[in-house]
Amino acid sequence: MMPQPSPAPSAWRRIQTAWGLPDLAGKGRFVTANLIDSLGNGLVVAFTVVFFVKTTSLSLVAVGAALTVGQLLVLPFPLFIGRLLDKYGPRTVVAAGNWISVAGFIGFLFSHAAWQIVLWQFVVQLGSTAFWMGNSPLTVLVARGVERARWFGFVRALRNVGVGFGGAASAVALSIGTVAGLRAVMVINVVTFAVAGWLVFTLRGADTSEAAGAGPAEPKPAEPEQAAGETTGQPTGGYRTVLKDTRYLRLVATNISFVFSSTVITVLLAVYAVDDLDVGAWIVGVFVVLNAAMVALLQTLASRWIEARRPVTVLVLALLFNAAAFVVFGTLLVLPGWAVIAGLLIAMVLYTVAEMLGSPPTSELSVVMAPEHLRGRYLGVYQLSWSVGGAVAPALLTALLEGGAALPWVFLTAISVLAVPLVLGLDRRPAATSEAAPAGDVDPQEQLDGDPVG
Repeated sequence: MMPQPSPAPSAWRRIQTAWGLPDLAGKGRFVTANLIDSLGNGLVVAFTVVFFVKTTSLSLVAVGAALTVGQLLVLPFPLFIGRLLDKYGPRTVVAAGNWISVAGFIGFLFSHAAWQIVLWQFVVQLGSTAFWMGNSPLTVLVARGVERARWFGFVRALRNVGVGFGGAASAVALSIGTVAGLRAVMVINVVTFAVAGWLVFTLRGADTSEAAGAGPAEPKPAEPEQAAGETTGQPTGGYRTVLKDTRYLRLVATNISFVFSSTVITVLLAVYAVDDLDVGAWIVGVFVVLNAAMVALLQTLASRWIEARRPVTVLVLALLFNAAAFVVFGTLLVLPGWAVIAGLLIAMVLYTVAEMLGSPPTSELSVVMAPEHLRGRYLGVYQLSWSVGGAVAPALLTALLEGGAALPWVFLTAISVLAVPLVLGLDRRPAATSEAAPAGDVDPQEQLDGDPVG
């Protein structure tokens, strides 16, 4: 009997392949939930401070301090969320994160005192942390072992698009300027985040029914180094096991470099360009838009390129592109005025390329390098690099800038270069390997709530 020829791919599938998009068939709930979260974050980041200044009698300084304290209170909670991930799985944690944020947004609507803002900001940030800690392992399950780099790149691009549109919608709301308009935006956030939580929670079985027919899995990164006397794959251990895993800790340390780099636009760029380079603030805005547009339009194409290469190779390139960008940023101080704009453009392009190269492999490795039964705890430690780095970076970088305009760029260049040796060998299997499945091996029959199909 002659074998039946495979049907030709549809026009849409050919477009997906050409642009580095993953196969989105049957993944509408997951994609929509991510888009809603990104839109909501764009809205909240852009107008929360103004919301409280307009709806309470508190000063701008008091509102800012209350929001900062609320965010700092979340710093130790990734370790607790990691335990919940191991117990309940990513689908439940992501949905709960959305609904916790809903509770926080409702609290925002009724906040009038500083302590209330602290409380509900803590709740919102707790929900956001739970969402992003669970979203990476959920992405691995949605990908079902194929196109993982594309999926992580797509989620990153989706986030940029959502934040951009969310920020634009927030600007419209702010231009209206009425308290009722601001409250309406917050109510929209409440509704959309509640819907996002429902979409994720109802993912049960959406992909597992197709898992048996999934394509061959991508090559898996090496299993993490095991401490002496440990047995890979045994359902025991806790954070002490994570802290003994030097291979994973190297990934966490490397990510701290990327965390500091990610704060350049929000912390350094505007004040450096305006105060030290004498560049108009509007030009800075143009470069920020350029960064967002490049990521939104080119991230999936970058992911298509990334998936054919070793994660370590891509991470080294990302670190070197970052280092090059920071060298250019620093040397702008000695360039004549006419060359500063061109230099800023070159630096921003290098910086954005580093961002597009670094995000998918770090997100993927943070999940697949972790033993499955302790994946939540591993991600709890990984999330600390984002939480602690994000809290320390503004104070440290601005202090360096105060000490000298070139100092923050010297520091950022140094940590980018010093991170390169930490990356080397991350995807190499240790000499003494166990017969157990590699840490990155995701059972294709795994349910979206983290429990194997019985």
